Amino acid sequence: MAANPEERTRRRLSTEERREQLLSVGACLFSESPYDEVRIERVAGIAGVSRGLLYHYFPTKRDFFAAVVECESERMLRMTAAVPGIPVREQLTAGLDTYLEYVETHAHGYRAFHRADAAGDRTVRRVYRRALAAQEEQILAALGADPEFGPLFEQCAEVRLAVRGWLAFTTAVCLEWLRGADLTREQVRDLCARALLGVLAR
Repeated sequence: MAANPEERTRRRLSTEERREQLLSVGACLFSESPYDEVRIERVAGIAGVSRGLLYHYFPTKRDFFAAVVECESERMLRMTAAVPGIPVREQLTAGLDTYLEYVETHAHGYRAFHRADAAGDRTVRRVYRRALAAQEEQILAALGADPEFGPLFEQCAEVRLAVRGWLAFTTAVCLEWLRGADLTREQVRDLCARALLGVLAR
């Protein structure tokens, strides 16, 4: 008897491809529903795998959601990494364009990532906060290496707080934009750029 198409598809997927598929399904579901309402059985059903296979990759629902959050964090960090030697002002517009492209293209993952802080699970919230801290450090490193903004680090605590506040602002703007705010990507980009430059003004 010939194997059905689903079984052939399962065999064709490598371990990494299957893991990415499951994380993609998870990002979609966690972006649409609170953590407690997402059922592992539904994830497995959409992915076309057994619940046992999903648990082979992620031992618990908490591990699965944490992996979704971590995956999206790593994607964001890669896409928004600073280019050494180029002034922050020159990079800001291009960096925000890349970031907003990610937000638009991976809307489910972006929303799922930012739902993590509302999840009741401490482990998931720890992963989320660690990811935000990595974003913060990436921005601070770029500012510190820039001749224009480097001197601000004499007030390092203030700069860190300003960057943290800007990340929260940018997140709120992007989530509203995804909900249908009547702004173009260029308008959102310029709004966020002005906010960062304004908050860092002497």
